[in-house]
This record gives sequence, structure tokens and C-alpha cells, in this order.
Amino acid sequence: MDNRFATALVIASVLSLLSAVYLSAAIGTDSWYEYHSLPPGADNSTTDFGQMKEDFLGGEFDEKAYSDTLFKLNGTLGLWKRCIVVSSDLYWYRSPDPKMVTQCVSFSLQNQFAPKYQEPGNHNSGEDLTRTYLWRCQFLLPFVSLGLMFFGALIAMCACACRSMYPTMGTGVLHLLAGLCTLGAIGCFVAGVQLLHSRLELPDGGPRGEYGWSFWLAAVSAPLQFMAASLFIWASRSSRKEYSRLQAYRVA
Repeated sequence: MDNRFATALVIASVLSLLSAVYLSAAIGTDSWYEYHSLPPGADNSTTDFGQMKEDFLGGEFDEKAYSDTLFKLNGTLGLWKRCIVVSSDLYWYRSPDPKMVTQCVSFSLQNQFAPKYQEPGNHNSGEDLTRTYLWRCQFLLPFVSLGLMFFGALIAMCACACRSMYPTMGTGVLHLLAGLCTLGAIGCFVAGVQLLHSRLELPDGGPRGEYGWSFWLAAVSAPLQFMAASLFIWASRSSRKEYSRLQAYRVA
């Protein structure tokens, strides 16, 4: 194998591994979107906030209820979890300098397939198909992306075992599709957040929202997948052309 092709395959494999690690970390963490409402160290152990906390941690799944809590308690939203920052003090004890802790609730599989409504929290307002499918795609597409990269890695291993560059074309195509799926997941999440904000009234002096580090990990993963795909495809095509030229030269 030409040194150029071997170098390209090594670089592509490293990029593929990095993209898989970044995407896996993004899926498993909750900082896709962060709300900043209360100043650091603010006491949120009053009766009102305490009840909101209890409803958030143990109440039924309700989009409007948990969204309002995220807005007011410095929440973070992920693909599989939603978290709030609360005081660790008991209700009857209010420390002048409370210790703030993060508490999270996971979205169940049933929650992931639950329909979204035109008016969040109002089941009589009719299903919002756009938000429903954006919500479902944002958590399904990253797993599809990881699956495509896994099968691409299997093909690459077969290519190494056979000492042939031809199968790496399939690896490149699968990584290209994986990158598109990752971009699709990112786009669905962004669109879903914006549509939710347009349908909910933010509290007075509404929270400042920003995309978190989990979101940016996924955003970095996509171009890495595209770069790995381009290297795999280039190595396969160039190797095939060089082999054809060599065969033609030998025949001549």
C-alpha cells in the first residue's frame, strides 16, 4: 500500500474515533441548551421554588411545567435529561450562603415519543406535528449516526484483513451519511428550541438562553465525520485509479 494512502487511512481513522467520542459525550450529557435566570447563589428554597422543584423532580411529564421551571431555576436541557440548579438546604432552614446543587430528571422512552401540542401543556390544543417530529428526530438521528460509523468501522476492519482499499469506499459513504445525520440532529434541536420559545411566554426579564458545551461537541463531531469520509473516499478512489494504471502498464 502506498504511504500516502496509509497516512490518509490513519488520519481518517483518528478523525472517526474523535467524532464518535464527541458525539457519544454529547448524547450522554445534558448541556445542549442552558438558561441563566437567577444570580449565582440566589436562594431558591422558598415555598414557591420548593414546590416547583418537587413538581419538576416527581411530577408528571408536562412540557409547559418543566419548561417554566427550567426558565426560573437556571435549567439545562439535553437530549435525554433536563436539570435545574437548586439549593441543598431544607425548606425550614435558609442559609445566608446556600450551597447550590444540580438535580436532573431523565426523559423516558415514552416521553421521547410523546406528542407535542400547539399550546405546550394544553392537550386540547391539537398536536403540533412539526415539533413532534423534530423532538423525535433530535434523539434518534445521533444513534443512527453512531450506528453508521460502527458499520463503517467493521468494513474498514474487513479491508485491513483483506489488504484491499476497495471496501474503504463504503466506509467513506457511511461516514458521510453519519455526518448528515449528526447535522440533522443539530438542526432539529435548534428548530425545536426556537419553536418552543415562540409558543411559551417567557417570565418577566426572561432568562438568557445559550447553547451549551454538549451542543457544541455534537457540532464539532459533524465536520470531523465529513473529513474522515472525504479521506476514506479519496484513498479508495486514488488507490483504484493507481491500480488500474499499473495493470494497464503491465499489459502494455
